[in-house]
Amino acid sequence: MVVMMLKLRILLADDHAIVREGLKALISRQPDMEVVGEAVDGLEAVALAHACAPDVVVIDVSMPILSGGEATARIRRELPAIRVLALSVHDEVGYVRQLLEAGASGYILKRLAADALIAAIRSVAAGGVYLDPLVAGLVVAEAVGRASSGSEDRPALSERENDVLRMIAQGYSNKEIAAVLSLSVKTVETYKARAMEKLALDSRVAIVRFAVEHGWLT
Repeated sequence: MVVMMLKLRILLADDHAIVREGLKALISRQPDMEVVGEAVDGLEAVALAHACAPDVVVIDVSMPILSGGEATARIRRELPAIRVLALSVHDEVGYVRQLLEAGASGYILKRLAADALIAAIRSVAAGGVYLDPLVAGLVVAEAVGRASSGSEDRPALSERENDVLRMIAQGYSNKEIAAVLSLSVKTVETYKARAMEKLALDSRVAIVRFAVEHGWLT
């Protein structure tokens, strides 16, 4: 009996043909991955995400028509099961914040080795979060810089609040968290709100910063 391997379906979005060709060649060499579509701008990336149903969209941050951030936000809003990995030449924390806020589950720099990209794709596809080591350092540095002197006095989270916040940091949607923890979506939202209030976190980016700072994503 022959067992067919289910491959990860990858959509590439980059306006430079030579970059797409390089990424496609790299990914196609992996026995558990296949490229199912290529987009040349952010709007096409959204359309192909609907048409091709990929597991992961690897998207350049700087894209024409719709930026990588705008395209990511639309994909995550319209197709929440699809994970997004941002690929960029920019290592400034502002770009990282923008993409994480839009819903990306990872951010990796183009100058990293090929095996790092493959590892990032697998991590994101499995529901995790992948931050380029340099980028992670910047996120932590910003978090430390903004930390108040009374941060150690923050109230402790309950077990469920902790579970929910960790899963949000890992890229899960409220619906997915509800299914895994056997809770209603409304209950998940309640735990999320309580945890964010206790920790003085005001956005998904802040949650990811907190998670990186406390070693949740390693």
